[in-house]
Amino acid sequence: MNEIYPVKPLLEALDGKTQSVPPVWLMRQAGRYLPEYRALRRRAGDFLELCFKPKLAAEATLQPVRRFGFDAAILFSDILVIPHALGQRVAFEEGEGPRLDPAGDSAAIARLYAAVDHSALDPVYEAIHLVKSALPETLGLIGFCGAPWTVATYMVAGRGTEGGVPARRLALEDPIAFGELIDRLVAASIEYLVRQFQAGVDAVQIFDSWAGVLGPRELERWCIAPVRKICEKVRAQWPKARIIGFPRGVGTALSRYVEQVPIHAVSLDWTIDRSFARDQVPRNVAIQGNLDPVTLLVGGSALDREVEDILQSFVDRPFIFNLGHGILPETPVEHVERMLRRIRGADRK
Repeated sequence: MNEIYPVKPLLEALDGKTQSVPPVWLMRQAGRYLPEYRALRRRAGDFLELCFKPKLAAEATLQPVRRFGFDAAILFSDILVIPHALGQRVAFEEGEGPRLDPAGDSAAIARLYAAVDHSALDPVYEAIHLVKSALPETLGLIGFCGAPWTVATYMVAGRGTEGGVPARRLALEDPIAFGELIDRLVAASIEYLVRQFQAGVDAVQIFDSWAGVLGPRELERWCIAPVRKICEKVRAQWPKARIIGFPRGVGTALSRYVEQVPIHAVSLDWTIDRSFARDQVPRNVAIQGNLDPVTLLVGGSALDREVEDILQSFVDRPFIFNLGHGILPETPVEHVERMLRRIRGADRK
């Protein structure tokens, strides 16, 4: 007797099915725009404490799903848990963002752990178990990691920087040392994503938020090649792994990325021309995106027009509705509700 499994719209899109109503989730859907998240954050105190307390992280993951009925939950965590698990000091300062002990030369890179310390990441895996047990069976659970290049920009500079200049400089001045850092992050990311699948996620997204600052040769070396290796090695251990790539800011190089990186879906930032994406992304790769977070912040008729344009642009292919980057903290909850009504047909004429 064949078992009947609940339909998960997110997974159907990732597996190549075109749907009349696309699945929807939002990057940073658990966050400061939600009053319940702000209350949870006050309870946790430190941001990393929230990430590493499984019950609180699971609650943060589930909050937006309960409120909005998104088609997927994305694990509440941070891309910088990997540097933490490689022995680099990571802290989050209120109003200042992440602060790390800079790994800006070969000596500092050599001091990192040779392999990721999974005991430091056990709370993440436990949070996945908790979310999975509480999540409705029709909803997908998404895990994630930062792409090696993007994570390296924080590790080298010790903080977020405009344009990733410290990492780009190190890559030019000492490509051997920088290559060792990238290789270490590739290996750590492979293990981390495999463990997430083993814990229960249905799909993962690889965030390359700073891919757009790289020139063509550097994009190939530090973005495309490492992410391709991650995808191949993860699937060697977890053959059914569904992977979404997010090469933010790459513009027309998007076509190179989807040609060379074996992903199930590519997530578009809001600067990508939709007709270009429709023409250049093969039909066997689902498209995800790409509402401008500022448009969601503004709301009203501008939001309605953009939602409609996105839906019409990708109506005839596998598609997942999302933002072009993370939701802004000032975004009114009512605007998210309006967006969802529009996507699901309640406000469409």
